Amino acid sequence: MNITKEQIDNLNAVVKVAITKDDYQDKVDTILKDYKKQANIPGFRKGQVPMGLIKKQYGKAVLVDEVNKLLQDNLNKYLTEEKLDVLGNPLPKQQDNFDWDKEELAFEFELGLAPQFEVPLKTKKAITHYKIVADKKMVSEQIERIQKQYGKLVSKDTVGKTDEVSGKFVNEAEGIENQSLLEMDKLKSKKAVESLLGKKVGDTVTLKTKGLLNEDHLLSSILGVSREKTEKLNIEVLFTITEINERQPAELDQELFDKLFGKDTITSEKELRERIKEDSEKQFEQQSDQKLLNDVTEYFIENVKFELPGEFLKKWIQRTGEKELTEEEASEEFAKSEKGLRYQLIEGKIINDNNLQVQFDELKEFSKGFIRTQMAQFGQMDPKEEELDNIAARVLSNQDEVKRLSEQLMSQKLLNLYKEKANLKTKEVTYENFVKEVYG
Repeated sequence: MNITKEQIDNLNAVVKVAITKDDYQDKVDTILKDYKKQANIPGFRKGQVPMGLIKKQYGKAVLVDEVNKLLQDNLNKYLTEEKLDVLGNPLPKQQDNFDWDKEELAFEFELGLAPQFEVPLKTKKAITHYKIVADKKMVSEQIERIQKQYGKLVSKDTVGKTDEVSGKFVNEAEGIENQSLLEMDKLKSKKAVESLLGKKVGDTVTLKTKGLLNEDHLLSSILGVSREKTEKLNIEVLFTITEINERQPAELDQELFDKLFGKDTITSEKELRERIKEDSEKQFEQQSDQKLLNDVTEYFIENVKFELPGEFLKKWIQRTGEKELTEEEASEEFAKSEKGLRYQLIEGKIINDNNLQVQFDELKEFSKGFIRTQMAQFGQMDPKEEELDNIAARVLSNQDEVKRLSEQLMSQKLLNLYKEKANLKTKEVTYENFVKEVYG
């Protein structure tokens, strides 16, 4: 077997493979002898079928199969040994009236080669890295929510501006009959507030659904209907009051601090505010980091310039799907996937140039971090190391989970690299301003 490469240009090449009978004949003969032993052909006893008949019936199929195996194995080996970085897979050049009976069989494969380029991590343009801070307003609002959550309910005779009113919502035409809780401070409609103020248990008021609440998604739960239905719902419902309660906020005392963080971990309102600020800003880091990762990615895609073997890739897309595409369809698919392919090449270059690797021990510790977080959400704040090891072992026995966690860990390594080497400018913002600036 002889394999040679013809370089067309920097992004395209043709590999020529010449195969002689010496490369495959012994293997073909062995397979045909096995066929002869096993063949069941009418008119012949098992094992007594003439070899000529075996060759006539099976010879060409076995020959083609063995040659294709030879091509695949040796072509892959050649690409590896020559360190050829190819995009897609080698495409066989079509040959009309190919003669399988020749002494030497010649094949040609088109290659699309990965481009050579550099990725300067020290970007020319400074990329914004947001530092999201929890301001006094946010911390105070969080403390108010905590006080309300841990407060106590006191029964009342009449409805006040901040009370919680239980009752039944009814609209027979729409099939609505739902017992639910209505919080007065979540009402948007001034008319609804006026209708309810001063009412007693047993009273019934008429409420319009459109514009009733500050947050539209809450309408679905209080009426007991789907969110899709409530999006266009503009009706009147009868609301009959069954219970009125005032939620008195919990005192900011040691009993509350211990409930929230464990005994004597927090001992004053000042410490509580500092802890809430710290915890909130830790949660914001994930959003800030994801924004940075997205922005650096977009910067590289827009600014790292290189050519792709476009015609080859369109041809490869056209031929290798479940069904063959037209040239126009292949061009459309290439246009859709080009941006993603460019970033795959850029990311691969960054990973190789900076020797970023995911080691199993790192992956295990990374998975244990996720497990700790999940257990903490269910109140298990201090799991034993042995328990974490056992759960991690089960998680990492699933190859899909290994792939998912490996990708997340590599993203974290890339993010750390960008923080260290990219040209970043830190911008401190409140969460409210971050949302406005980033999401409009």
